[in-house]
Amino acid sequence: MGESAKILNPTKKVLLPDAEADCAMAHMASAKKVQEMREKYEDLAVVCYINSTAALKTVSDVCVTSSNAVKIVKALPNKNIFFIPDENLGSYVAKQVPEKNILLNDGYCPVHKKITVETVRQTKAKYPQVEFLAHPECTEEILAEADFIGSTSDIIGYAEKSSKKEFLIGTEDGVFAELMKKCPEKSFYSVMQGQCCADMKKVTLEKVRDCLKEEKYEVEITEDTREKAQKALDKMLELAK
Repeated sequence: MGESAKILNPTKKVLLPDAEADCAMAHMASAKKVQEMREKYEDLAVVCYINSTAALKTVSDVCVTSSNAVKIVKALPNKNIFFIPDENLGSYVAKQVPEKNILLNDGYCPVHKKITVETVRQTKAKYPQVEFLAHPECTEEILAEADFIGSTSDIIGYAEKSSKKEFLIGTEDGVFAELMKKCPEKSFYSVMQGQCCADMKKVTLEKVRDCLKEEKYEVEITEDTREKAQKALDKMLELAK
């Protein structure tokens, strides 16, 4: 995300609170695999989830978020779509856009992959009135259990508007702060313990403070990489309008 901010704002200084805070899924695809797929399939568009490296964006045709992935894939003229790096989000998009031939990559979010059908059903049994709200980074079998599937912002919006008072949340537990802030009269439960991203939790208030005071861990991208990666981000902004 820091790289994306720098790509879109090249003249601004972009800082990271923790240089080691990363995303495992962002590295679960490669330029080599993209090239192999381009050679194998004609009329192929490489659709890259925003949770990816700048290097991966340079070999992609368009970026997407979990909120706009379906809309953008539908808008592409290509029949064949190679969706990287997240297999689960790609599988969800494939079901929403059956007219496309969506080719999946072997990548995933470790936090969402840890959630199992057994733990979902066990927690539902404890709170029989809950609605289960799941992120499309969850596996297909988990999404089949969900009452609502959507991005983080979609989940928050759904909870705000719903007449229900209890919700089971199938995504990283960082969303709970915003859910409780916007819906203080409602109750939210994790599917399981440890439903958090260790990398995201590396970012603390103290590190944000120190980063700003010392202006350390600046994101730096070569101009060649920035120009190539920006094409995929610009295409996303164009198609997401």
